Parts: sequence; C-alpha cells; structure tokens
Amino acid sequence: MRRHRIIKVGKALQDRLGRLAAGLLVNLSASICIVFLNKWLYVRLGFPNLSLTLVHFAITWLGLYLCQALGAFAPKSLRPAQVLPLALSFCGFVVFTNLSLQSNTIGTYQLAKAMTTPVIVAIQSLAYGKTFPLRIKLTLVPITLGVFLNSYYDVKFNALGMVFATLGVLVTSLYQVWVGAKQHELQVNSMQLLYYQAPMSSAMLLFIIPFFEPVFGEGGIFGPWTLSAVIMVLLSGVIAFMVNLSIYWIIGNTSPVTYNMFGHFKFCITLLGGCLLFKDPLSVNQGLGILCTLLGILAYTHFKLSEQESNKSKLAQRP
Repeated sequence: MRRHRIIKVGKALQDRLGRLAAGLLVNLSASICIVFLNKWLYVRLGFPNLSLTLVHFAITWLGLYLCQALGAFAPKSLRPAQVLPLALSFCGFVVFTNLSLQSNTIGTYQLAKAMTTPVIVAIQSLAYGKTFPLRIKLTLVPITLGVFLNSYYDVKFNALGMVFATLGVLVTSLYQVWVGAKQHELQVNSMQLLYYQAPMSSAMLLFIIPFFEPVFGEGGIFGPWTLSAVIMVLLSGVIAFMVNLSIYWIIGNTSPVTYNMFGHFKFCITLLGGCLLFKDPLSVNQGLGILCTLLGILAYTHFKLSEQESNKSKLAQRP
C-alpha cells in the first residue's frame, strides 16, 4: 500500500515537472521568437510598426476572449473611463518599444529596456513618496552605467533609435506603475485588466494609423503583401499572446524567483541571438556594459526578493 502511494506521488511529481518544463520552454521560445520575428518583419519586409502593434492587440484580445470563454478567468465589469489612461499608456509603451527594436540593434534594445527599473524607482519615489533601501538604490548604478557604456560604444548608434528607446522606457515605467495602482484600486488581476485594455488600445490605433502610415497600397497594412508575409505577421501576434499567457502561468505555478531567474537567462540568449542572426557588432566595451547591467539586474532581483521574503516572515510571526 505504501509502495503504491510512493509510486503515485512520484508520478504526480513527474507530471508536474513535465508541465513546468513545457511552460518554461513555451515562454523561452515565445519571448525570444517575438523579438527576432518582429525585427525580421521590420528589417526584411518593412512592415509598418503601428499596424503590427494593432495586429498584436487584436490577437491578444481575441485570445483573452477565448480564455474567458473557456473559464480561464472571469471578466470584471469596468467603466471605460477607469481603463482609458492605461489603454493610452499601453499603446505608447508597445509602439515606442517596437520602434526602438526597429531602429536599434537587439543588444541596445534589450539593455534600454533594463532602464525601466531605475525609472520606476524614480517615479515611485518622486510622485508617490515611496522609499527604497540604500542597497536597492545602489544596484541602479551598474544598470545605468552598463546601458550608457553599451550605447556609447555601439557602432550602429542611432540617435532617433535612442529617442524611441527613451520614450519607450518612460511610458513603459508609467504603465507598470499605473497597472499596479489600478489592480489594487479596481481589485482585478492582470488578465482582467488586459481584457479591457486590448480592445480600447486597438480602437485608438485604428484611428491613429491613417495619419502616420499608409493603410492601402505599397507598405500599408492592407497592401499587396505575400501570403508568407501575412502568415508571419499573424504568427507574430499569436506569439505575442503566448508570451503574456505563459508569464501568468509560470508565476502562478512556480514563484517570482523562478520567473526572474529565467528572465535573466532569456536576456542573455536574446543578446547572443542578435549577434548571430542579425550580425549586430559587439565590442569589448559593449560586452562590459552588458555584464555591468546584468550584474545590477541580478543584485536588484536578489535584494527585492529577499525583502519580500522578509515581509512575509514578519506577517507570519504576527499573532
């Protein structure tokens, strides 16, 4: 009887590890593929940026609609005015991040995203009066220094690309701060919030696109694209949705520690892939910048997770 129970527990553990490995593999593949595929669509096909973002938003909303229909989450009724600021910032951060990817090397694009952490700390300190321990603030020094070194020694430095990267970091930071505040205020999770954001953001882009990009004809979203190009664009949208979905699944089935450590691995793989696939040059000084930023990110993650564990222990000790 005991032997049968041990075998049963062993099989259950094996199944759980198998599902976890599959989830991590899906997230790894999707996160890396979306960067390289989008870069390929911009560089090789010249597909318009805003139009690609619109496709991503539309497929994300369709995917979330199917998820709620299958019972993955329950939508919560929200007023449009409550979600409007988030929908606007959601548009901004995705558009500027994609423009940064389009204009910069993959290394510069990845490292610029790392500046989101220092900017969030600055916003929360200045606008919300939140305080951070000194050790957390000190980790922002190598992150910022590494990004500066990489940008300064990037032989493919693009001034316009850095403007897009800077705007992307600012809007992304605001979006992440607002998402946290709105989730707490409205008592909703990320998927419930995104379920309302995605269609609103799609409608905004649908209105904006004709002023900045052609709609019909050469280079327009409804232009004479080949079948293979249309398939790649739709695939990009599906992969973008898979990235979001797999993030929720990994955090829900493991812990923030696992996801953060896994994120650092993806960071390194993406940088390596940029050098190999798109022949992005990488000097020794850029390599030092990347290493400096990565060490800062690792230190920040370690201190933040230690702080969270300490807070949990204090709550558990209360009578």
